[in-house]
Amino acid sequence: MPANTTASSGPSGTAGSAAGKAAGKPGRKKGRRARLIVIVLVLALVAGIGYGAFWSVSTVRASYPQTTGTIKLDGLDGDVEVKRDAYGIPQLYADSDADLFRAQGFVHAQDRFWEMDVRRHMTAGRLSEMFGSGQVDTDAFLRTLGWRKVAQREYDEVLSEETKKNLQAYADGVNAYLKGRDGKDISVEYAALGFTNDYKPGEWTPVDSVAWLKAMAWDLRGNMQDEIDRSLMTSRLDEKQIAQLYPDYPYKTHKPIVEKGAVSSVTGKFDPEATPSSSGAGSDTAQGATGQGTGTQGTTGQGTGTQGAIGQGTGTQGATAQGAAEGVSTQLASLSDTLDEIPALLGPNGNGIGSNSWVVSGKYTTTGKPLLANDPHLAPQLPSLWYQMGLHCRETSAKCQYDVAGYTFSGMPGVIIGHNQDIAWGFTNLGADVTDLFLEKVSGEGYLYDGKVKPFTVRDETIKVAGGKSRTITIRETNNGPVVSDRSGELEKVGQKAPVEGVAPDRSDGYAVALRWTALDPGRSMDAVFELNRAKDFPSFRKAAEHFEVPAQNLIYADTEGHIGYQAPGKIPVRKKGDGTMPSPGWSSEYGWEKKPIPFEALPYEYDPKRGYIVTANQPVVDDKYAHLLTKDWGYGSRSQRINDLIKAKIEDGGKISTEDMQKMQMDNHSEIAPLLVPELLKINISDKSVREAQKLLEGWDYAQEPDSAAAAYFNAVWRNILKLAFGNKLPKELRVEGECLNVRRADNSGPVDERHKLVRECGQRAADSAQPDGGDRWYRVVEGLMDDPKSDWWKSPESGRDEATETRDELFARAMEDARWELTAKLGKDISSWSWGRLHQLTLKNQTLGTEGPGLLQRLLNRGPWNLGGGEAAVNATGWNAAGGYEVVWVPSMRMVVNVGDWDKSRWINLTGASGHAYAAHYTDQTDKWVKGELLDWSFGTNAVSKSTTDTLTLKP
Repeated sequence: MPANTTASSGPSGTAGSAAGKAAGKPGRKKGRRARLIVIVLVLALVAGIGYGAFWSVSTVRASYPQTTGTIKLDGLDGDVEVKRDAYGIPQLYADSDADLFRAQGFVHAQDRFWEMDVRRHMTAGRLSEMFGSGQVDTDAFLRTLGWRKVAQREYDEVLSEETKKNLQAYADGVNAYLKGRDGKDISVEYAALGFTNDYKPGEWTPVDSVAWLKAMAWDLRGNMQDEIDRSLMTSRLDEKQIAQLYPDYPYKTHKPIVEKGAVSSVTGKFDPEATPSSSGAGSDTAQGATGQGTGTQGTTGQGTGTQGAIGQGTGTQGATAQGAAEGVSTQLASLSDTLDEIPALLGPNGNGIGSNSWVVSGKYTTTGKPLLANDPHLAPQLPSLWYQMGLHCRETSAKCQYDVAGYTFSGMPGVIIGHNQDIAWGFTNLGADVTDLFLEKVSGEGYLYDGKVKPFTVRDETIKVAGGKSRTITIRETNNGPVVSDRSGELEKVGQKAPVEGVAPDRSDGYAVALRWTALDPGRSMDAVFELNRAKDFPSFRKAAEHFEVPAQNLIYADTEGHIGYQAPGKIPVRKKGDGTMPSPGWSSEYGWEKKPIPFEALPYEYDPKRGYIVTANQPVVDDKYAHLLTKDWGYGSRSQRINDLIKAKIEDGGKISTEDMQKMQMDNHSEIAPLLVPELLKINISDKSVREAQKLLEGWDYAQEPDSAAAAYFNAVWRNILKLAFGNKLPKELRVEGECLNVRRADNSGPVDERHKLVRECGQRAADSAQPDGGDRWYRVVEGLMDDPKSDWWKSPESGRDEATETRDELFARAMEDARWELTAKLGKDISSWSWGRLHQLTLKNQTLGTEGPGLLQRLLNRGPWNLGGGEAAVNATGWNAAGGYEVVWVPSMRMVVNVGDWDKSRWINLTGASGHAYAAHYTDQTDKWVKGELLDWSFGTNAVSKSTTDTLTLKP
């Protein structure tokens, strides 16, 4: 390793044990999915409890919804029935679209309005109105991004009149529920809020619904974190070492989604049956093939064109000196901190945002019709992000067009994932690179562009603050997007030493940083939701997908005629120069994006492939010969290949796949890295009796990470310690767990010459759920690539306490086994017979506004758990954990469904929590125990099946 190889100074066997406990600035506690707590609200709750009034039975129950009898709902044209089953899941029946969506808004508000209200304040940059001055900085950044502003433009300029009518009907339904109700009658959290301010929920608007898509797109924005991390690594690692930590995708062993197909060089359309050689991949000098370009794009760290890697490029964007690389590392660390302060509603970005979805043709199923499965992987939340619901017209017609059921978002009309009477569909994240950072040379007059100073687009916005003075901020935009560096003292430094040379303006006090992001342009994704709900066949499904511009998703399809399909939609930019892996010069028209994105016709799709099934699990859409750049940072295909293998094995054995088989696949706990490592771990001679006792657990293990498995517990602890010793201790502090301190050699050449090689104390700066190495399948490929090089520098680890330095792979493995033994002894006890993976790997469901950082008493009142889980990082049963930070579950299959196409009433589904957002309500977490066990509920769709499963009927009357 280079001269700056780190030396651990902490106790062995406790990798990351200080995660989440270290002292530091509160603003640096990153990665927590909700930053909506403020001290005044916590104190209000404590005060309420102290007086014995807040958590009275009457207060808690005051907001429980009425689910039987009749309620008058202004604006309805006819009666709407709301039929709830034993789990509180509603099925709505109406005679017009307007009545259906008006009732949907009403019912969402009944169960989830607090969640809806907080979410709309977040998307609008108005959290301070509810929670006070602690949210001003977050609001300012969100106002700078302008989610609400873009959503307003979508509503005013882009969306269809029919969509607007549906949005307005939904808003009317929400407002009908709010009318005449005090906050405490809506949700118990408002009773707490009332102790400190006079906040009252305002009316819901159609734009509140549209803006939620921007928050969803932000958390699914792609590879920005990987771009930042690669840059930060340059302070400690050289080009070759960084490349080893980002290996090429293993196309030979892990299949992409679409196994054939290419963009025709004649028509410019994607042909799913064509061979890649027909695409002309790489012939376009502006783009080149992904990872193969010979024109101006090249590859990160290896390109011969204009971008190249920091300190290595030979064109106009290469670095001039180590200082430039060091400068950009510092700046991007600040950017990472600031971006991470925005509430991540879906999960740790660039890590857990994934999903499984697959469809099997009726040729290979027991039903003779397609079976479709989906389980999106998101942050665990209470209540769940999803709300199960059916929207039924009593008789479909031009006046009433919907007969659809599935998973909805509270706050948005329509069904996001599910099925109608003709088709079923599922989503996984495409992972396209849809964001770029641009360095901008600014002055008081404007910003430089092609040698001329252009004026900023400027607007002032006022942030209202509960219990305090309003704040006014000025937002500047260049032709590349909002200037995000204006929102932070640290971000003002971004660009001071950015890696540019040649024709570049004087740096002076540094460059500003602007963000280009596809979601900041108005789009038609809201139209697409309704079009998907009405789609009848593959052409109408693809037409809907064409309008689903952000966030870019993999859409999987099946219909009652027996067809299966796939479509990659999304607004994906075409870059003039560069590949989006590093910040680009904003002052030159040679960079930036082309006016038009990749044409929809050129995006990959598949229809009735000969193999008879399609699997999407965040692996590459197509191979690396595809003509357009989608991203350089795909997932590495562990989950997708495992699903492919399970399906293929069943088919090749002559069997048929059943609904139960699909359900079992969703709960598959197989570890892909274990078969590679365990045989080598068992070969190592261990002299310590206690460590040998633990090593013997691996003998005969089937590599399944079951919750009761002691072998899985020990193996994952060994894996975590291998990663820490081989990689984690060699990464810069910006990537390591917050508060985890090491003695390291200086990463720069500053200071007196005789002190430059002395050890300095550095502490990690990143939250436990987003630190590196996270242990995901990228790290599987990293370790796999080093296994045949037992004397690689990566296997070298310095002496630490009683542990001797390691020089070889097996020496490091032996030390990791020893460290893991003592770590689990501390966590689970000395007796290995009491060990289990589930005791380490626990899920706690936390109320996302009051249950994350409040006093322990409040957390016990609002939160639920823990549950002991099986599965793990990159398993099909994707209960994610971050190996740098610990074993706690940080993302999960947020729901699971198996759709029995054509025989809809035999479909099955489950939610992570329950339908209700009201603490102590019967349906707060009533699905969680079944979710943990991998069980699914019956999913009634037809009128008769719904009637049989109904326990409560509420009639909404005009």
